[in-house]
Amino acid sequence: MSNEPMIARILKSIFFKKATGKAGRWAKNSGKLFELVKDSLSKSNRVGLKENVSEFTHSVQLLARMVRAYASGEYRALPWKSLISVIAVLIYFVSPLDLIPDFLPIVGITDDIALVAWLIKSLSGDIHKFGDWEKKGKSINIG
Repeated sequence: MSNEPMIARILKSIFFKKATGKAGRWAKNSGKLFELVKDSLSKSNRVGLKENVSEFTHSVQLLARMVRAYASGEYRALPWKSLISVIAVLIYFVSPLDLIPDFLPIVGITDDIALVAWLIKSLSGDIHKFGDWEKKGKSINIG
């Protein structure tokens, strides 16, 4: 295994590069974004039950709400670069084949957790603004 940090390996991987390429196209297609939200929430619920990673599940739900709010046109304050990053991370997350394949018990989700944690930290300002927007009564029902 490389001495390079996991997040650096993920960001350089062909899997994440493909997800980023798709993200640019999907950002302009509300139908694809709504489908991505649904798939992300479904997988996060399954993973949360199996792996006992409630903070991770909460983070994925937050990202899904951001994408849904953008896709519905209700929240457009998210910068384009941040939107693409969120979409790319969710695409990577829902893909069963990535740097560490999801079918590997326990360890298969570690790359997804690392990537989501990195994104939450990287976009903390944008996420805080979105949270403030939601608290002002503009919350999105993602059920």
